[in-house]
Amino acid sequence: MTYLARPKIELPGQKTNAIGLTLRDYEGALSTLCAGCGHDSITAALVQALWEMSLRPEMLIKLSGIGCSSKTPAYFVHGAHGFNSVHGRMPSVATGALAANRDLIGIGVSGDGDSLSIGFGQFGHVIRRNVNMLYLIENNGVYGLTKGQYSPTSEFGKRTKSTPEGTVDQPIVPPAVAVAAEATFVARTIDTETRHLRATLLRSASLLS
Repeated sequence: MTYLARPKIELPGQKTNAIGLTLRDYEGALSTLCAGCGHDSITAALVQALWEMSLRPEMLIKLSGIGCSSKTPAYFVHGAHGFNSVHGRMPSVATGALAANRDLIGIGVSGDGDSLSIGFGQFGHVIRRNVNMLYLIENNGVYGLTKGQYSPTSEFGKRTKSTPEGTVDQPIVPPAVAVAAEATFVARTIDTETRHLRATLLRSASLLS
């Protein structure tokens, strides 16, 4: 259903940014995520931040892998370029796309399974290579798309469908990995703190423009 466009309603008095676009111009397709999903809160904050930046949609490329989080690029900036890659391989595609056109601004959206399990090596190397992109990990702490198995970021002892007696692994801490790989900017926020979330996304994305 992500191919369904969000109805566009022209309302009088809508604010425009520095390039004459409204907030609706930075939205995407209708979300098919579960009602109340925090990913939609992140998308709303990202839409607001990109609108405030007055980013030209055609200068943005959105990239993702596989998972709930990786559906997110369909839900913002419908006028941008985009590519949904295979599981854990978004960093390779991003590297190639941004090497081919260095004028583009890249935003990669991933999850704890996509980046910290099958794509763990690619996550580290895209940081090490200092690819000019915003790498956004939407961390569920479980495999949300496949109904709640434990993930690399699940806390120790967490009971899930795949760990009924509790997990025996210590969780990976994404910011710590990013700092260890010498990322140029690392931040952590949460979907329920919308003001902090928007400010964090605005600051991180503005470093790319």
